[in-house]
Amino acid sequence: MTQAYLDHVNATLSGIAADGMMKQERMITSPQSGEITVGGRQVINLCANNYLGLADHPDLIASARDAMDPKGFGMASVRFICGTQDIHRELEQKLAAFLGKDDSILFAACFDANGGLFEPLFGPEDAIVSDSLNHASIIDGIRLCKAKRYRYANSDMDDLEGQLKLAREEGARFIMIATDGVFSMDGYLAKLPEITKLAEKYEALVMVDDCHATGFMGPKGEGTPAHFGVDVDILTGTLGKALGGAIGGYIAGPQPVIDLLRQRARPYLFSNSLPPSIVMAGIKALELVEQGDDRRKQLFENAKYWREGLTKLGFDLLPGEHPIIPVMLGEAQLAQDMAARLFEEGVYVSGFFFPVVPRGQARIRTQMNAALTRDELDRALAAFEVAGKACGVLS
Repeated sequence: MTQAYLDHVNATLSGIAADGMMKQERMITSPQSGEITVGGRQVINLCANNYLGLADHPDLIASARDAMDPKGFGMASVRFICGTQDIHRELEQKLAAFLGKDDSILFAACFDANGGLFEPLFGPEDAIVSDSLNHASIIDGIRLCKAKRYRYANSDMDDLEGQLKLAREEGARFIMIATDGVFSMDGYLAKLPEITKLAEKYEALVMVDDCHATGFMGPKGEGTPAHFGVDVDILTGTLGKALGGAIGGYIAGPQPVIDLLRQRARPYLFSNSLPPSIVMAGIKALELVEQGDDRRKQLFENAKYWREGLTKLGFDLLPGEHPIIPVMLGEAQLAQDMAARLFEEGVYVSGFFFPVVPRGQARIRTQMNAALTRDELDRALAAFEVAGKACGVLS
């Protein structure tokens, strides 16, 4: 590699740092939980996707451990060669039943699921209409597809209808509306009742990425469609958030769609199968979720208490009902400074800024989980007050 190229890369890194946008990673030396150990200090964790507090659940750890003796450590192959065990199909069928779909298909991550979804199903005669704030994995998956692309402003139903009309006028054979179920930077829920009505009107399909909803939104945690009482055609999601917090993604939908994806979804065909320990823990996680009404109740009680506490202190919050509760700060450096001061006060959070969110909309995205105690929330609120005043956010 030439020195000129390395100089170019270093200049890019220097620019990121000068703009206050350099992302830093801290080493966690404990299991993921409501409180974690970072740099030798125990801190309250308010930025994990561990919504139901299952990441360190003893039953999941036991299931993962118990899987390795009879099933081995890894599959050393892709699914269609020699990488499918009975437990892979068991998890897929249990996921499908939980989500009310014919079948599901496992991927290494939901990023891969979204990346592999569109290209096998749609061609140049078709159209995909995508929300402007969709996750990067949906955007990348659509880019890999030859279908025509249409984009509508976030949750703007007039704009969505306009794009659907345009797609029909331009002769699209099949149309799919693609949306996040929950927009993860804001905690906003997609307007699925309106979206599904428009889909019916324009004979469009609907896919929903439900990563930030599966396990805790809707009755029994079945996700945003269940929360709104509507049906959608295809659901994608993850095992890496509320369902234990490890890794793994899936697509759930009609049997012919899942069958075609098994034949042609490239991330599925060319990636190793999920290891047995993850699969068995995923099966156990589904059992815990199905019996998890108490955890879901605690999660939303925590979210309500936390939102009310931050509001009383005077922080600028985005409205919502989801356990993602962003604290709006504006500038990237302020978000970084606030996160650093909160760490000094015993609270672990991350600042979010461009390109993850638009310029001028930097924030600290706090996330509730069911394992957080009222004492931990009170200590965290006290830390936010101290840090807010120290950073000039609160008067």
